[in-house]
Amino acid sequence: MKLVLRYHDVLHCAGVTFTKTNGKSKMTLLKCLNMLLIVLFWVPPICATHWPQFRGPHSNQLSQDKQLPQVWSQDKNVQWQVKIPGRAWSSPVVWGDKIFVTTAVLDEPSKSPTDSPAQASSRPPVPDRIQPNADYRWEIYCLDKNSGKILWTKVATQGKPTMVTHSQNSYASETPVTDGERVYAYFGMKSLYCYDFQGNLLWEKDLGVYKMNKDWGTGSSPLIHDGLVYLQIDNEEQSFLVALEGKTGDERWRISRQEGSNWCTPIIWQNHQRTELVTGGKTVRAYDPLSGALWWELNVGGGRSVASPTADRERLYFGTEKRSDGGGFLFAVKAGATGDITPKAGESTSSGVLWSQSNAGIAFASPLVYRDLVYILERSHGGINCYHTQTGESVYSERLPGVRTFWASPWACDGKIFCLDDRGTTHIVQAGHEFKILGLNKLDDDFYASSAITGDSLIFRGADSLYCIRESH
Repeated sequence: MKLVLRYHDVLHCAGVTFTKTNGKSKMTLLKCLNMLLIVLFWVPPICATHWPQFRGPHSNQLSQDKQLPQVWSQDKNVQWQVKIPGRAWSSPVVWGDKIFVTTAVLDEPSKSPTDSPAQASSRPPVPDRIQPNADYRWEIYCLDKNSGKILWTKVATQGKPTMVTHSQNSYASETPVTDGERVYAYFGMKSLYCYDFQGNLLWEKDLGVYKMNKDWGTGSSPLIHDGLVYLQIDNEEQSFLVALEGKTGDERWRISRQEGSNWCTPIIWQNHQRTELVTGGKTVRAYDPLSGALWWELNVGGGRSVASPTADRERLYFGTEKRSDGGGFLFAVKAGATGDITPKAGESTSSGVLWSQSNAGIAFASPLVYRDLVYILERSHGGINCYHTQTGESVYSERLPGVRTFWASPWACDGKIFCLDDRGTTHIVQAGHEFKILGLNKLDDDFYASSAITGDSLIFRGADSLYCIRESH
């Protein structure tokens, strides 16, 4: 990979500014040293062929790839389609030419009840419904990205579920993560399992079983950074955040959290001041990834926390779905915040909050930040809202026709926003201040998982199959 870094960019990253003295430029020795350190230790972005965790290497669903397909359908640019048994809303992850995906397979699907028409209109139409008293197999698949061939399948565990889950959830909703040597699969209220790339089980870690709010099940995926695997396990009994050694499963640290049930996935926020571990909830918090020390917290005013935070170098964007207890706000948090940054009653900003927007429309899909704009997909009826990243000012609020529900997070590349609805239609919207629908791509499946973007391919996980979308040559 080539390192292309303009001289001006290096100086800017180092915080160097020039002043004129007798026609000559000067800068402090300290800033010179800072600039030198950045040049020497600058780490290039993760290779575009890797999509190691939920929403990608930087948890933002962005890609710089120029060869990604723009048009597809069931009979166009589908490189391969592979049926994955069971029921799971976990997203695929990719490392090089290997794809990893998890599932929960009902041992006797013939015993599954048949949905009534009313139920079918509000539930994912898959054959094996939730059976809390039946036996399941929790499995992990490894596939070849080029051909779709299944390289290996492992049964992590089997037996009866440890809890009830919602009819619109699954028993394998957590996306696995990989560091290029190992793959880690967490099944909610089961164990965390670590395999090597040949499918050998290296270790497993039981993190306990706890009651979830209204038996809605679980959904928070693990996160990996600098050799540590992080899990946000928020529930109704004993919420905590834990960091495990990736090689061994040993605990590096664990902290208790004053939170109820949440379904969002934490992120690593590498901003212009420091690296933060950010967790969602009715109080969003940022921690030191190495020690678990709390840096700042923000009470977001209630709501349901399903969407995960998204960030750029300057700001973090986060909110909760509006519910009877409140929520619905979108917040922009400034890098370097400390302490309790919750705005005072009646105010929308604070020392750490640049702006907040009420009734932002945030629900299941995580925010998308692209070219100085924030895009929010509403849960129902195709709502798409766009805001300025610097001011929070509304750019537009529109509807995408024919949408029932958005579960998957949108992605962006090449000046376009891609919004995958639950019925398999990807709505392509022009990025920018003008709302314009550029096209529709349709697959014959139902979709609840976010996509993986890798090299020249899109990897979709439908209720029935895994798909590789790639331009045909």
